[in-house]
Amino acid sequence: MIRPAATQDAPFVAPLIIQAMGDLAAKFANSNNPQVILGLFIYFFQQENNQYSYQNTLVFEENDQILGSLNAYDGAKLFELRENFLNYLKENHGLNSFHPEPETQEGEFYFDTISVHPDAQGKGIGKALIIAGIDWAKALGHQKIGLIVEKENPRAKELYENMGFIAQNSMVFLGGDYFHLTYCFEVQPT
Repeated sequence: MIRPAATQDAPFVAPLIIQAMGDLAAKFANSNNPQVILGLFIYFFQQENNQYSYQNTLVFEENDQILGSLNAYDGAKLFELRENFLNYLKENHGLNSFHPEPETQEGEFYFDTISVHPDAQGKGIGKALIIAGIDWAKALGHQKIGLIVEKENPRAKELYENMGFIAQNSMVFLGGDYFHLTYCFEVQPT
């Protein structure tokens, strides 16, 4: 079952967010210590009004276990949602001049992280989360969904393309090379 996340899901969802981010999670935490990284994302998942909040997350749950998550939000709100996160990093992680490039923009519902627990991969959970995310965006009135995927991850790019996403351009985000993909809803004639 896919449902909106709750604060008590933090110990299960934070590792999924970190898994999806890869090396970026350590850059955000300004640490390679797994406990520091995990603590950072547990904290922000439990908080409101930030890009990694439970408020912006769907979870895939089966047999009382969270096996996957999708973190998404309105791209127009990126800077607003990022503000508390960046201020916290500055005050608590020594990132005084840390200003990541915008990975999304106004006009798209942004899929920030999609992740499936390693033991549950290959069972269609990722596809189910993408479909739920598309439905979520549509219900909120968005016309387009965006996401970025590392150029070094052709399997993920292929999955998104098979789900109807189209590569728009390349971009650099925090020193990594990414493809920006979008999914556009068909506009019904009036």
